[in-house]
This record gives sequence, C-alpha cells and structure tokens, in this order.
Amino acid sequence: MPITKKRLQSSLGAEVEEMLNQQVQLEDQSSQYYLSFASWCETQGYVKAAEFLYEHAEEERQHMLKFFKYINAVGGHAKAAEITPVPYDFESLRQVFEMVLEHEIKVTKAINEIVDCCFQNKDFSTFQFLQWFVAEQREEEETARTILDAFDIIGEDSPQGLWMIDQEIGRIGAEGVDSDMGDQA
Repeated sequence: MPITKKRLQSSLGAEVEEMLNQQVQLEDQSSQYYLSFASWCETQGYVKAAEFLYEHAEEERQHMLKFFKYINAVGGHAKAAEITPVPYDFESLRQVFEMVLEHEIKVTKAINEIVDCCFQNKDFSTFQFLQWFVAEQREEEETARTILDAFDIIGEDSPQGLWMIDQEIGRIGAEGVDSDMGDQA
C-alpha cells in the first residue's frame, strides 16, 4: 500500500488493517451463508427458521459495514469482499444449524486473532472497537447452541417435532437466548 499523507496520519498498522479487511470478507460471507440457509428453510416450510436466518443475514451485513467504516475512519482502506461460493442444499434443518454454529465458531476465532494482534501491536483503539464483537460472538454461539439443544429436547423424528423446533427457533429469535429454553439448556 503506498504511503499517503492520510496513511501517515493513521495509527492503524498494516497487519491489523489486513486482518480487519479479512474480517470484512468473513462477515460478508456470513451474511451470504445466512441468506442461503434462510432460502433453503423457506423452501422447506420452516417459516420461523427462515425469518430468524434472514434477520441474521442482515445483522451479519451490518457487522461487515461496521468493520468497513471503522477501517476507513481510522485512515485505512477498507476493501469490498470478494464473492465466494456458498452452499445451497442441506440434508436437514439440524444440519443448517450445525453449520451456523460451526461458522460462528470460525468467526469467533478470527475476531480473537485480531484482538490478540491488536494487543500485541498496542493498537488499543482497535482493541476497544473489537470488544463489542467479542461479546456479540459469545451471544451468537450461545444462540446456535440453544437452537441445537432444541433438536435434542424436542426431537426431530416427526413432522410435529420439526414444527415445534421451527416455532422454538422463532421464539428464540424474538426473545433471545435468555428465554426459558436457554435457561434450561
């Protein structure tokens, strides 16, 4: 990256900027994954799960924009995410939410790597900016685990069980993980 006057006035180091731009990519990918998951759920009749996932697709897009705007605000250069392929077909509703949890853990690890890099580079401004994402990722993982618990508690071996799981996903989405189900899990 060429050194410009604006760049010289930035406290954002090149390594941290690169990691933040990688996170832009990951957050955009998360949004696309959630859209794909939502579309599949909608076509399968899982209305509440689809609503939950559509909302999360938008939430992930907003996360991406927070990173994007932060990078530019501190004198860096945010880069639009590359378009990457996403899966479109899934074997079951459970598989969708297993993939949600797996992806959220991946995002958590990426956030933690950036936090560690910021701390090592004494970039306390970016370190502070990332604290919101650290807490958000804990919530995202907890929500995914609570939904997966519903599969085991309710059972998915019947159409009625799957309907109840779909309803529970909608309730968790509306109330959050501090709901009755989350307290029991």
